[in-house]
Amino acid sequence: MKTIKRVNIYLLMIMILLVAIGTEVSTVQAANQPASYNYSFWGESVHAPAAYHPTRLVDGEGLGIGMLNSPTDFHVSEDNLIYILDTGNNRIVVLNEQFQLVETIQSFDKEGELETFSNPRGLFVTNENDIFIADTDNQRVVHLDEDLNLVKIIDDPQSELINESFAFHPLNVVVDNANRVYVMADGVFDGFMEFNVDGYFTTFIGANRVQVDPIEYLWKRFATREQRSQMLMFVPTEFTSMDINEDGFIYATNGDGSDDAIKKLNSRGDDVLRREGYFNPIGDVRYTTAVGPSRLIDIDVTDSEIYSVLDARRGRIFTYNGDGHLMYVFGGIGNRLGEFHTPVAIERLGDDFLVLDRELGEITVFELTEYGRTLNEAVRSYERGDEESAFELYQEAVHMNANLEFAYAGIGKALLRKEEFNDAMHNFEQSLDQSNYSKAFLLYRNEILRDYFSIIMTGMMVLAVSSMFLRVYFKKIRRKRAASI
Repeated sequence: MKTIKRVNIYLLMIMILLVAIGTEVSTVQAANQPASYNYSFWGESVHAPAAYHPTRLVDGEGLGIGMLNSPTDFHVSEDNLIYILDTGNNRIVVLNEQFQLVETIQSFDKEGELETFSNPRGLFVTNENDIFIADTDNQRVVHLDEDLNLVKIIDDPQSELINESFAFHPLNVVVDNANRVYVMADGVFDGFMEFNVDGYFTTFIGANRVQVDPIEYLWKRFATREQRSQMLMFVPTEFTSMDINEDGFIYATNGDGSDDAIKKLNSRGDDVLRREGYFNPIGDVRYTTAVGPSRLIDIDVTDSEIYSVLDARRGRIFTYNGDGHLMYVFGGIGNRLGEFHTPVAIERLGDDFLVLDRELGEITVFELTEYGRTLNEAVRSYERGDEESAFELYQEAVHMNANLEFAYAGIGKALLRKEEFNDAMHNFEQSLDQSNYSKAFLLYRNEILRDYFSIIMTGMMVLAVSSMFLRVYFKKIRRKRAASI
């Protein structure tokens, strides 16, 4: 008994020490970032020009339809129609790209009877303008065509993989080019639910890894059976948002502050997101103990593998390129234009950025600055394989922001493709990109060897022949000396 008490005392001391260390580390990480910033290779926040600036607010009263009541999601279609999910009013508000009201959708016809929505939480519009609504409290996903005719309803999924007591409460939905439907549902820890074109459940994909608290795990190792029964089980975290790109890859966030808080899932559910930046794409790298790490609650993906995530804790939007380098940050919590109260969703309208605020029931519109446009086009040019444009645009970006270290890596990659290996090495050195520097160095060494191969081989042959003649010559001298003796 005394031994058990002694062990528990030691464990308690270890836990206190770990908590103290963790608190100290978090305090060291605290930082007051400027309104627009980036992170250096060393994890320091450095000033950066604004990539976006706010221009206007859009709300229900201005549209003449009354206040938006706790809107939770919105979607911009291929023809730039803006579909706002006005959750508290159980309707969908549709605007054109000039933010003028087109229509409101409050019901649909089902076998001759009007059906309405109940606390809908997610919305997706296909390239054919088919609308998928996660009708949460009605426990279904509603699929309407462009003319608002009912196509199908997905509800009550059945499978051996699903517990009989499971209640289907969809929170978000996306659709791929093969018309497979992916649903993020409340209380589902096995990943996203996949439904085929007919609306039948097929499988789960992309489950998050189990996140284990080291202190709790250590405590469980020494706790009694009764104590363990009262502790929380280690289960995977739920996803917080999802989006899909033109190639069918699902981008998702889980909001738990882990190194894989953002994922890019292929059709098998494997995470194929590239994380080659100075830090993994997780939002803020430096944060205070009081606020904690970024809680990512929405994601928006555009062309050229550029994606943006929304941090609910600080109201900031972080944008990354396909390699995982942080491109720019904007937004915040506050009362000024460009700041939010309770941001819940982000979307792009062409080059503009839209942020939906649930509490205020409004959309903030951001326009791209020259700096943001230059950086976006640099990334796009590189992804298209246009090395000349990428090189010039990255150079322009560096002139606007000397602190943008990853732009030197972009210049280096463009030079690498142009086979200008020596200059590429210099830029990779500037960006502290060791991996690509090594690659450029090997290619540069091979180029030198190739260019001087004939000279080197000729020199080696001359040395070999000269060595042979000298050997013969010295042998003759030795023989003459021996004969004279």
